[in-house]
Amino acid sequence: MLKGVYVTLLVGPTVPVPVPQVVVDALTGVQVTVAAGQRSGFQLTFTLSNQSPLQTAFLLMAGQVPLLRTIIILTINSIPNVLMDGVITHTEVTPGGKPGQSTLTVTGEDLTKVMDLQDFSGLPYPAMPAEVRVALIIAKYAMFGIIPLVIPSLFIDIPIPVDRIPTHQGSDLKYVEQLASQVGYVFYIEPGPLPGTNTAYWGPEIKFGVPQPALNFDMDAYTNVEALSFSYKSTEYSIPIVFIQNQLTHVPIPIPIPPINPLQPPLGAIPPLPTSLTILKDTAKLSPMAAISRGLKVAGQAQDAVSGTGTLDALHYGRLLQARKLVGVRGVGMAFDGLYYVKAVTTTLKRNELKQTFNLSRNGLVSITPVVPT
Repeated sequence: MLKGVYVTLLVGPTVPVPVPQVVVDALTGVQVTVAAGQRSGFQLTFTLSNQSPLQTAFLLMAGQVPLLRTIIILTINSIPNVLMDGVITHTEVTPGGKPGQSTLTVTGEDLTKVMDLQDFSGLPYPAMPAEVRVALIIAKYAMFGIIPLVIPSLFIDIPIPVDRIPTHQGSDLKYVEQLASQVGYVFYIEPGPLPGTNTAYWGPEIKFGVPQPALNFDMDAYTNVEALSFSYKSTEYSIPIVFIQNQLTHVPIPIPIPPINPLQPPLGAIPPLPTSLTILKDTAKLSPMAAISRGLKVAGQAQDAVSGTGTLDALHYGRLLQARKLVGVRGVGMAFDGLYYVKAVTTTLKRNELKQTFNLSRNGLVSITPVVPT
């Protein structure tokens, strides 16, 4: 592989083990995509021959083992990074024109795939708020090294058994995501920090914290991105309106939700003006606090008027850019310099390169900070 970059693969059912060196030598490409609001995925590409151990290591094992877990570790400048911890979902062989030129492509998803295999509809949860239900569900997957990180909602709703008893709906993943949506939260599984461990996060989408090293553009020797572009959507900002039902008269009361969220502070000094209203009709059946939480989530998503895309060389950047965190941008002008939320990152490793493409977002123009951390 690339000088200064080392790949470690661990494969196996439930508890993976390091693959033989001959398998690593056959690896020609790695691609991992991590994005906010969707599952993470990976793709491995190998050269394949008739005598290759990959014939049994992946093709036969994938057919006999229902869940073939794969951990991808990328070591850059002696610092290991757990790039992916997931399961293989698809294998494909493409024959080559000459002996030894066949290609094996292995595709997989993160460990949320394991939570989406079995339907548990009807399982009761008497007197359990959403937070407790989520923690119990995640605890079933401790064998995969999944550690729950459940953040209590702003307004905890404890169902009274004589009034109603919540029941499980669909698979574990669908039900956990449904509970997250009801209170304006997100759910995802993040690999690491140690190989074999994962963090299952159920909580608000956090857009603050220590930013990653700045992305520098058009700054001579300090430039560390190869391409960077931004767009501003000034006419797509909408204010959500939730409905709260009066328990006595059963009349829905509309409440507009302003774009103010303590967990998502503004990253731009000049936000766009609202041009429309988004009516959330399904919030009338929720409790007042749950309806407001849903509105806060929609308001936070709608206010991201500035978006950016780019490409960088991870070795020149000095580390891997991570999704779902903040990063600074310098060198693109006063309107677009500043802090951004990294929405998605695709990491591609080939024989002679380690590239990352990324998507950024924030709520307005002009930086709120006078200096971007380097």
